[in-house]
Amino acid sequence: MDKVKKIFLSFMILIFVVTSGICTAKAADQITPEKVATAIDNVWVLVSAFLVFFMQAGFAMVEAGFTRAKNASNIVMKNLMDFAIGSVMFWLVGFAIMFGKDAGGFIGTSGFFFSDSFEHLELSIPLMSFLIFQTVFAATAATIVSGAMAERTKFVAYCIYSAVISLIIYPVVGHWAWGGGWLSKLGFIDFAGSTVVHSVGGWAAMIGAAMLGPRIGKYTKDGKVNAIPGHSITLAALGTFILWFGWFGFNPGSTLSGMNGKIGDIAVNTNLAAAMGANLAMIYTWLKYKKPDVSMTLNGALAGLVAITAGCASVSTWGAAIIGGLAGILVVVSVEFIDKKLKIDDPVGAISVHGVCGAFGTLMVGLFATEGGLFYGGGIKQFLVQLAGVASTFVWTTVTAFILFAIIKLTVGLRVSEEEEVEGLDVTEHGATAYGDFVTKSEAVN
Repeated sequence: MDKVKKIFLSFMILIFVVTSGICTAKAADQITPEKVATAIDNVWVLVSAFLVFFMQAGFAMVEAGFTRAKNASNIVMKNLMDFAIGSVMFWLVGFAIMFGKDAGGFIGTSGFFFSDSFEHLELSIPLMSFLIFQTVFAATAATIVSGAMAERTKFVAYCIYSAVISLIIYPVVGHWAWGGGWLSKLGFIDFAGSTVVHSVGGWAAMIGAAMLGPRIGKYTKDGKVNAIPGHSITLAALGTFILWFGWFGFNPGSTLSGMNGKIGDIAVNTNLAAAMGANLAMIYTWLKYKKPDVSMTLNGALAGLVAITAGCASVSTWGAAIIGGLAGILVVVSVEFIDKKLKIDDPVGAISVHGVCGAFGTLMVGLFATEGGLFYGGGIKQFLVQLAGVASTFVWTTVTAFILFAIIKLTVGLRVSEEEEVEGLDVTEHGATAYGDFVTKSEAVN
């Protein structure tokens, strides 16, 4: 009996080994170089999307740190909800406007409510992976507006304009440049969105902040500027590091391929621009104010990142360093001009970092692109194309944002009352405080 059992067991082992070998051989036959490349591309795009999503936390920390403690919960809530609301709006409508079949170079007209296979895009990755990657970009454009309008905006108003930015304002510009629209046909270069993402957010922020008006106490009766310090440079620094980290998904991830040999070049260009932006912002403020300014240096790093986003795949390392460094100086000059001359109260410098430096970086592609740039023998053509993209985006965004904010102002209202602003939006808008064990200055006085 034991002998029979041993024979039966040996027979079963033999069958298992043979069938396993057959299955392994069949699996090996099904694995092709093309499938491996697709899998690598898919994983790369998804990991990059997750890095860009984490930038939401970075924006929240920067904004919270540069503003007062009594509004920290409100700021966290806004950065959460613009992603939550924007994800749904972009999925239902925005993606179709941006990547649907082109109609006259202006707008996509197919795939609303995600009812299309979008085969015309000829993607090398699954459609759903492309959707989540583009969704986190749309959320970035929407969340930029939050910082410039912080500390005095009604929460319901913020929810409405975040939805509209993700629904139509951002997707239209995205279609022009990335969805087969008129800018892409002209040869416009904005690899990862200095203009498409950042300037859209920056220009919308400028219109919103201007229509909203400055925070109480920001300007004296004779027009002098009163600084309103943020409550935590530590949080702002943490947010900057998170954003810098996330940008390695933002820029290299925009290749949409893990097999692309330029990923390393793009990552180096991204890092160099950020580093040079921080370095020159620090040096400039040190020379001007006799002390190296921490908040301006942080914004200098972000300015370098925003500026290189358009040309990160088109310029040399020297070009990236120059673009980032100039952006680091430009952001300081721009913040002071917007604050002191235009009298627009932007608590975090979002207009300068994203709007101004996004436009600047896009224009610099026309000069520093190693193929077609003016400094590399390409003439003025590429610069003029870049200028057309910057100008048209500015006009579209400012006009549509003005209409949007005007409608909100006339309906639900854009700004909280004076009493609510003084008390803080954490309590008046959400019934909670970010730092429950702390006593604010206003509470101590009362």
